[in-house]
Amino acid sequence: MTPPPPEPESIGRRDAIAVLLATGAALAAWPGDAVAEPSRGGATMKIACIIRYQIDPFQRDGFVTHARNLSRAVPRCGGHLVGFLLPHEGTNDVAWALVLVDSLAAYEAYRERLKADPEAREDAAMMQAKRIILREERNFVELVEGTFNLLPRSS
Repeated sequence: MTPPPPEPESIGRRDAIAVLLATGAALAAWPGDAVAEPSRGGATMKIACIIRYQIDPFQRDGFVTHARNLSRAVPRCGGHLVGFLLPHEGTNDVAWALVLVDSLAAYEAYRERLKADPEAREDAAMMQAKRIILREERNFVELVEGTFNLLPRSS
């Protein structure tokens, strides 16, 4: 007899809403030619990496420096940076980043280039020394064919 599969980890309502909004922002910011859907003879499947950070809320300026540092390194290393998001209202210790890639294999190659990038390495050392990011987690989502960038119908 096989044991039942483990229960999936549940996330709170706020985190679920934030992930949905972040995903929508990522997909809305995707360059038009990069998101062509297969049904329209388009490109390969696209992946969005949503990074959720738990940050020290007293070091927001340090996180802003990190975001600006990586805004140069991420594109140089092969990721499409949609952006970094800081808390504005409500929870003050959760920030987000959105990076788009062609595939999980492309993401792994991008991460290896990022680890070797001198500016990214310097930034990682600064972030670790100052303990600005307390925890981070990555989620990967994909575009659902036929649902991207739909415009409202005029009446």
